[in-house]
Amino acid sequence: MVATWAGAVCAALYWVLMVTGALPRVLAVGAAATLLAVILPAVAGASVVAGGPRGLTAPRLGAAAVAAFAAGTIWNAAEVMLTGSLPVPSPGDLGFVLFDLLLLGALVVHLHDHLGELRSTARIDLTNSLLAVLAVLSVPLGPVLHRAVDSSLPIGIVMALLYPVMELLLATVLLAVVVALGVRVVAGWGWLVAGLLALVASDVTFALGQLDLDSLAGTAIELGWLLGLAFVTMWVVRLPTAPVGARPAPALRERPEYSEAVASSTAASATVAGLAVLVAGTRIHLSTATLVLAGLTIVAFGVRAQLAFRHLRRSAVLLRLVHTDDLTDLPNRRALYAYAQRRLGQDVARCALLLMDLDRFKEVNDSLGHHMGDRLLIEVGARLRESLPDGAMLARLGGDEFAIMMSADGAGPAVDLAHRVRAALGEPFDLNGTAVDVTMSIGISLFPDHGDDLPSLLRRADIAMYRAKDTSALVHVFAPEVDAAGTERLGRVQEVRAALARGEFVLHYQPKLDLCTGLVDGVEALVRWQHPVDGLKPPAAFLELVEDAGLMSQLTETVLAQALDQVVSWHHDGVELTVAVNLSASSLIDVQMPQRVQSMLGARGLRPDRLLLEITEDLLMADRTQACAILAELQDGGVRIAIDDFGTGYSSLAYLRDLPIDELKIDRSFVMPMTADERAVALVSAAVALAHGLGLVVVAEGVEDEATLSLLAELGCDLAQGYHIARPMPGDQLPGWLRAHDFTPGARVRAAARGHIDPLSRFHRPAG
Repeated sequence: MVATWAGAVCAALYWVLMVTGALPRVLAVGAAATLLAVILPAVAGASVVAGGPRGLTAPRLGAAAVAAFAAGTIWNAAEVMLTGSLPVPSPGDLGFVLFDLLLLGALVVHLHDHLGELRSTARIDLTNSLLAVLAVLSVPLGPVLHRAVDSSLPIGIVMALLYPVMELLLATVLLAVVVALGVRVVAGWGWLVAGLLALVASDVTFALGQLDLDSLAGTAIELGWLLGLAFVTMWVVRLPTAPVGARPAPALRERPEYSEAVASSTAASATVAGLAVLVAGTRIHLSTATLVLAGLTIVAFGVRAQLAFRHLRRSAVLLRLVHTDDLTDLPNRRALYAYAQRRLGQDVARCALLLMDLDRFKEVNDSLGHHMGDRLLIEVGARLRESLPDGAMLARLGGDEFAIMMSADGAGPAVDLAHRVRAALGEPFDLNGTAVDVTMSIGISLFPDHGDDLPSLLRRADIAMYRAKDTSALVHVFAPEVDAAGTERLGRVQEVRAALARGEFVLHYQPKLDLCTGLVDGVEALVRWQHPVDGLKPPAAFLELVEDAGLMSQLTETVLAQALDQVVSWHHDGVELTVAVNLSASSLIDVQMPQRVQSMLGARGLRPDRLLLEITEDLLMADRTQACAILAELQDGGVRIAIDDFGTGYSSLAYLRDLPIDELKIDRSFVMPMTADERAVALVSAAVALAHGLGLVVVAEGVEDEATLSLLAELGCDLAQGYHIARPMPGDQLPGWLRAHDFTPGARVRAAARGHIDPLSRFHRPAG
C-alpha cells in the first residue's frame, strides 16, 4: 500500500513539474517520476500475492492487470523516446487491453468466490441492474460502436474509444453489484470506482480532444491515467489476502445491506430505466441491441416479481405454521407472546390472563391411549373457541394447558369467562363411544396489577391455577397476600435450577452388606443438596422442586456421572464396588437413555454390571410398555435392574414375571417392625421366597438394629442396608470405613483360611 501511495505522489510530482515548466531543467527527475508512477503500483500489486497461499485468484488477476498497464505505458514511452513516434495500434496497447480484461476477470472471480450463496431473487436483481445500466449506456455509445464495427472510423479513434467503453463496462458491473447487493459486497469498491472513473474521464477526453503526443505530456489527462492506475492498485491490495475457503463470506441472508426494501427499489429502478429506453425508442432510432437489453430488463423484472410473490406466499404459510399449534390448530405459545407484546404495550389497556389445565388428563392417556388424549385436546380446543369473547385470544401452551388473554377492567369479566368455559366443558366428550367427563382448573392474573409482561402474568396465573385445584369452584384469581407461598415456591424452583448449574448436588453412599459373606461389595448413591447457606439438604427438601422445574432428567444424568466417576476413583484405591442409582419417571420414557448409559460406562472403562439402576413400582405404571422396552435394552447391555420400595405400590405381582429385573428391595416399612410384629416377619419371609423363586436377589432396607439383621439372615435375605450397618457417607470416606470394619475382599480370604465364614461375627455397629 505504501508503494501505491508513492506511485500516486510520483504521478503528481511529474504533473507539477510539467505544469510549472520545470521539467526541461529537471528532465531526469520528471522521467524518474513517470516511471515510478507506473512501476510502484505494479510492485505493490505483485507484493500482495507474492508468496501468499493458494486460492488468491482475484488478487493475482488484479496484480497482473496493474502490471499489464505498467508494461504498456513503459513500452509506449520507450517507443516515443527511441523512434520519436508511436504507431497506432502499438504493442503497448495490448497491455492496456489486458488491463481491462484482467481487471474484469478479477472482479468476476471475487464476486464468484464471495457471493456463492446468493438467493435466486438476488441473482435476478443483479442481472436486472446490469441489463438496465447497459441499456442506458448503449443509447449514446451504440452509434459510435456501430461506426467502429463498420470501419468508418479511423483505427486510432476506434482504439481510443475502446478503452473507455471497456472501463465503463467494468464500472457498470461494479455499480450494478453494489446497488443490488450492498456496499460491503466488494471489498474496497470505492477505490475501484475512483480508478475507473479517472481512467474513463482521461480516455474520453483524449479520444475527443484531438490531442497529439507533444500536447498530451504534462496535461491532466496523463495525470488522470497515472492516478487511475494508483486507485485501481489500492483496490487490488485491499482484496482478501486469505483463501476463500479459510474465511468464507457470510450468506447473503445475513447481510444487513440486502433487505427486501432495497431489493424492491432496485428492481423497480431498473425496470423504470428499461421502460424509459423503450419509450425513447419510439422517438429516436435505437439499435437492436439497445432494444433487446431494455426488453430483457422488463422480462427480468417479471421473473423477479413472480419469485417474490411465491416467496411472500411461502413466508405467509411458514409464519402461520410457526404461530399455530399442530394438534389443535390454535395459536401457540409463540403467538401468545407476540399478541401480548402488542396488547400490553398499550398503557390504557387492562387485560386478564386465564391459564387453564385439564384435571386428571394423564388418566385419559393411560387408560384410553395417547391418540384418544390428542382427540380430547382437539375437542376441548373447539369448545373453548366457541366460548371466546370478541377481541380475546385463545392459545394452547403445550400438553393440556390452554390460555386466554382478554380485555378486562378488573377480575369480574375474567371470572365470568372462567365459569362459562367450565360450563362449556361440562357436557361429556364422546371418544369412540366412551363418555369422558372433563374438568378444568383455571388461574387468573391481571395486567398491570399482577405483572407488566407476559412471563410475570403466566407465573402468577400458574400459582393461581394450582390454588384453584384445591377449591370447589376450580377458579382462583391471584392474590399476593394469599398466594405468597406460591411465589416463594417459584423462587425456590429458580434456586434449584441455579444449584444444578453450579454443581451443588452431591452424592453420599450407603453400603449394602452381603449377609452370606459378611462383606460389602455394593453401595446405593443418594443425592444431597450442599446448600451454600443451609448446609446439606436431604432429597425430600428439593426433589419435588426439581420435578416442578422439569430438571429431573438433568439431575439423573448428573447423579449417574458422579456415581460412575466415584466407582473409577474407588477402583484406583483398590476397592471394587457396584453402585446403585435411582431412576426418575422421565428416564423411563426416554428412549435414548440406554445409549447414554452405555456411552457413560464406555467413556470410563467400566463393566456394565458395576451399575445397578433402581426403579419404583409406580413409575412402571405410567407407560409400562415403554418402560419395559427401555429396561430390557439396559439389561441386555449388562446393566442390572432393581425394583425399589417393593410392597408399597399398587401394581399387580404379574410385573415380577414380565419385567427384566435382577434385584428386589423390600421397603423399610416391612423391615423395621420385624422384631415386634410376626405379620411383618411373615410378609418379609414370603417376599424373600417369592424373589428367590424368580431368581432375584433380595435386599432389605431400613435395618436399624442387630436383631433385625440376624433375623433377615435367618430368613435367607441376600443383602441388607440401614443405619445399623452404616449411614450414607461421602465417597472419599468409604474406603477407610471398609478397611476399618474389615469389609474388604481380604476379609473373605482370612475367613476362608479359618475354615468358616460367619457373616455377622465380625460386624460391629459403627459409632454414631
